[in-house]
Amino acid sequence: MARDLGRAGATGPAVCDTADMKAWSTGLSILAAAVAFGFIVFRFADRGWPAHQIVGLAIAIPAFCLWVLARVQLGKSFAVTAQAGQLVTQGLYSRLQNPVYVFGALLIVGLIVLSGQIRFLLLFVILIPLQWVRIRNERRVLEEKFGEAYRDYRRRTWF
Repeated sequence: MARDLGRAGATGPAVCDTADMKAWSTGLSILAAAVAFGFIVFRFADRGWPAHQIVGLAIAIPAFCLWVLARVQLGKSFAVTAQAGQLVTQGLYSRLQNPVYVFGALLIVGLIVLSGQIRFLLLFVILIPLQWVRIRNERRVLEEKFGEAYRDYRRRTWF
């Protein structure tokens, strides 16, 4: 039987803490993205660096770093489905309402440019409407919970 050995004197079954699960989920998704990003970058390293790859890296590297920062700043408020734990208004969120989506999209654009495969733009064209639906759902949930505070936040920030 599994035990929660992290607490002194714990003898009952292990309890799955939602905050711990979200922290692990965020950490693992950042690690997976970093590994995938590293694989893509180093896959092209042996061919030399044509201009489109340099431009792709110039877009993708800062976008990835800012995407990671946005995920970290979101903290416990990160969820796959639209939820309203707390209204995050610090850091990147003090200027952008959706930095995870903005920098995720820029990362994809950078990787498409890096790859030199224009057909991958189809992925981007499909992704944008799906992300827009998610953003609208998140806005609805946040407005229902935080009301005027959320509307004021939206007026002060971009996208």
